[in-house]
Amino acid sequence: MAYWLVKSEPDTYSWDDFVKEGQTCWSGVRNYAARLHLRSMKKGDEVFFYHSNEGTDIVGFAKVIKEAYQDPTTDDDRWSAVDLKPVRKLKKPVTLETIKKDKRLANMALVRIGRLSTQPVSEKEWEVVLELAGEK
Repeated sequence: MAYWLVKSEPDTYSWDDFVKEGQTCWSGVRNYAARLHLRSMKKGDEVFFYHSNEGTDIVGFAKVIKEAYQDPTTDDDRWSAVDLKPVRKLKKPVTLETIKKDKRLANMALVRIGRLSTQPVSEKEWEVVLELAGEK
């Protein structure tokens, strides 16, 4: 299993919106590096849900329930989407400030290449974030 992080601005699509829908097509990604990450996601992989711009924190996690397919928001076959299903909200959101202060997360993509909307998370980073969220 692999671990990932996806970002969404809460005023556009929040964790609460995601939970209310019960699952979503993660579409509209128009960055080549992020597209590669979407295409690498496998069914069952776990995904942090990060609120960007407002809040800037990891608020919950989801699972990949459908692997990469043609993004339905465009006819351009260069772009892909995946389907995600929420698992649960974290006990305590983990802020970007907290992540940046934790030396164990210094190499996390969120710290190094923060603008990337879909990014990998190592198993160690996943465990540290869960610890910071009061999940472990």
